[in-house]
Amino acid sequence: MTDSKRVRALVAGLLLLTLTTACGERAPAPRSPEDTPLIPREIVFGNPDKASIRISPDGSRISYLAPLDGVLNVWVGPVEDPNAAEPVTRDTARGIFFYSWAYSSRHIIYVQDLQGDENWRAYSVDLETGATVDLTPLEGVQARPQEISPEFPDEILIGLNDRDPRLHDIYRVNVSTGERSLVQLNAGFERFITDHNFNVRFAGRFTPGGNFELQRPTAEGGWELFASWGLEDSETTFPLTFNKSGDTLYMQDSRGRNTAALTAVDLNTGALSVVADDPQADLDDVMIHPLRRNIEAAAFTYTRKVWKLIDESLRADFDYLRDVAEGDIEVVSRTLDDRIWIVAYLLDSGPVRWYLYDRERRRATFLFTNRAELEDQPLAPMHPVVIDSRDGLKLVSYLTLPVWADTDGDGRPAQPLPMVVSVHGGPYYRDFWGYNPEHQWLANRGFAVLSVNFRGSTGFGKDFVNASTGEWAGKMHGDLVDGVNWAIDQGIAAAERVAILGGSYGGYATLVGMTFTPETFACGVDIVGPSNLVTLLESFPPYWGPRIERWVARIGGDHRTAEGRGFLASRSPLTFVNRITRPLLIGQGANDPRVKQAESDQIVQAMRERGIPVTYVVYPDEGHGFARPENRMSFFAVAEAFLADCLGGRLEPIGDDLSESTITVPVGAEHVSALAPMLPSP
Repeated sequence: MTDSKRVRALVAGLLLLTLTTACGERAPAPRSPEDTPLIPREIVFGNPDKASIRISPDGSRISYLAPLDGVLNVWVGPVEDPNAAEPVTRDTARGIFFYSWAYSSRHIIYVQDLQGDENWRAYSVDLETGATVDLTPLEGVQARPQEISPEFPDEILIGLNDRDPRLHDIYRVNVSTGERSLVQLNAGFERFITDHNFNVRFAGRFTPGGNFELQRPTAEGGWELFASWGLEDSETTFPLTFNKSGDTLYMQDSRGRNTAALTAVDLNTGALSVVADDPQADLDDVMIHPLRRNIEAAAFTYTRKVWKLIDESLRADFDYLRDVAEGDIEVVSRTLDDRIWIVAYLLDSGPVRWYLYDRERRRATFLFTNRAELEDQPLAPMHPVVIDSRDGLKLVSYLTLPVWADTDGDGRPAQPLPMVVSVHGGPYYRDFWGYNPEHQWLANRGFAVLSVNFRGSTGFGKDFVNASTGEWAGKMHGDLVDGVNWAIDQGIAAAERVAILGGSYGGYATLVGMTFTPETFACGVDIVGPSNLVTLLESFPPYWGPRIERWVARIGGDHRTAEGRGFLASRSPLTFVNRITRPLLIGQGANDPRVKQAESDQIVQAMRERGIPVTYVVYPDEGHGFARPENRMSFFAVAEAFLADCLGGRLEPIGDDLSESTITVPVGAEHVSALAPMLPSP
């Protein structure tokens, strides 16, 4: 589970894709399933051609993630000839997903864990010598990159929990040698806020009840309270960054309002001003000048992302870029002098298109898309819809239909379809408009696909988040059921053929669907979902300790008290396992540090003891989700066969999709008709 926007953006950057014809127009929709080719799983769930495009701070080089012998690595080339890029990392296992440039413009910094254990190590690659340095050569320790700055091009700040597994101390690390020195000892804080001069300016922590305290260091070496806010603002209020001089703190801030605004706090006077806001949506993103450090634009996402310019000097740039290509604009990387941008255009039914934009010449040059093979595939548009919950909340949702079922593009099929409800994780996260691989895969197989931003989803104001407190398996799940009923009432979904699928919190929601509303869903697919909220909270990794009060307050039960354990048990699918009557597929990574394998093991065991069928898939080299493309493809091959058995729909044969994965099926292979013949004999 995560509420990290950074992780969300990086994962989305790996998977977003587009479909355009040669002239940039959408191809005509096929008129029947027979006219519509199956989109191979390998194209949907395999590695992208390119991802995470970046430009070096000095503008001389361009970098991206791309496969090397089937494994994602970092490639770097001259900016004038990106296709001449060569790999600068040589990972042969899980691949690299998170990297950035050091301000030296000579070093690439990346992080990597071991088989999904999230004990990240930070590495530096010297592009001149080719040498790779392990900056954090510590076993069982998690490195968290904290700050990079043009003021110190050869150093970065990194948080390490080597002293105490619960707490990350801040170190200053040389990117060439790995030499490090302690900057800040952690006295019990969940996070630190640093500036571009590598000063620790603030520290934050949760208190009992889920309140948040922002403290600042004193001259005597201690800490004093600067500001605090209650649980009601804890998901929607937090510091972002500082201005160049360091005397203004920019924040995402919902205090005294519903939706979170971009605010500026004068640290000399304490005066707070609103820089940008939106009546429907929270602040979602900001553009900050890389050298001057002033905020230039802010984005807000209700159904679609909307940028609001703060610095009028960018208006001509955005006016020009809107005419370059279709899609939502993202400025994903900038040179330090801000002369060159990497700009991405995102669509719901086509590849991400990347351009190199020269601001001085006002010229955008096409670079590449992230998956060329998608460009001639029959991808479907995603329809934003707003559904009313039973108690009057507005549920921003996204619907995708098979292309042959929605030829007029109105988001309504000619007749009800089997439907899959795809539930996001977090749960303090949200679904977005744009290319979604699960939506495209499922729609291509003949299913309507609905993603509902249930209460607790972020981005829609603090009232919407706070309506979820104490409502795990309660009103949060009721919102999903309301989405199903809406789709049935609209003639979109066939009532007896609705499945639920999700990962992390979405996996929990799947198990809740199977146990709390067992007649609503024909089947469920749970990926790394918790089954018992007591054992979930008891088994969080040590470095989640500083945020445990937030989880306890949000879920509504304290696992450390008898009363709290009783409440948590009443919201745990494991308690009601005997209610499961419909087919269930569970996928789990053996090294998951957040939702440990025991969460899946215990509900599988309980089902077996009661003679309830279940299919259980485990990957020994995965963690919280399936990172290796071979494992992703194998799991979704099994899921596709499972859904075909449950709901009907089209099926791409499993074929060789299991052969290169580490898949094990300890229980229930016989319950998926196409699976058992593909597994090796015991």
